[in-house]
Amino acid sequence: MSFPKSVPLLIAFCLWLSFTLTAQPVSVPSATKPAVDNAFVQKQFGSTCSLIGIEPLIADLDNDGTEDIVIPARCTNPMMDQVENSFVVVDPYNSFFGYGNPKVTTQFSSEDPERRGYSLLVIHGAGPQAWRSATPKAKFLIVNLPFKQVVVKKLAIKKNKPIMGIFAEETGGDQATSVIFWDGKRYKYVPLGSSME
Repeated sequence: MSFPKSVPLLIAFCLWLSFTLTAQPVSVPSATKPAVDNAFVQKQFGSTCSLIGIEPLIADLDNDGTEDIVIPARCTNPMMDQVENSFVVVDPYNSFFGYGNPKVTTQFSSEDPERRGYSLLVIHGAGPQAWRSATPKAKFLIVNLPFKQVVVKKLAIKKNKPIMGIFAEETGGDQATSVIFWDGKRYKYVPLGSSME
């Protein structure tokens, strides 16, 4: 049985191609899985903060064209490292209900003791490194939002001008959902009602 002369060349080319393709490193875009660990969180927000196992979210929250990050975490004493680590502690949840001074509201007890200290750490990015920058544009520690899960999606506050918001599935029996968004000066909380489940 004889093969045409082109068959060995075709086999050699296929082998070369398969080795070349398997040798190429696969790059994963940084936006799909941010490199955030407890060391990063504690460098940015102090030693009382740690991750809680919910994936960080990346979006442009302040509408400046630069990536920002939202990190769900537990902070046992959020006021302690505020000045040293250059972040602002805010409580848009209790502000919506009448009194949001975080010096007072961080002392409130949680409905669920296992979720005490759950917070959202927000870094507004600056420059080409965005939220990874050594000197980010701003950092916020959002306290007292009773969340189970969070997602970042577009929100229509003004006509034809959608902004990014942090949507939360809240704890509690009514399965409420809410959104926190940057209004240009501060983070605001808006309840959206009960879940449709």
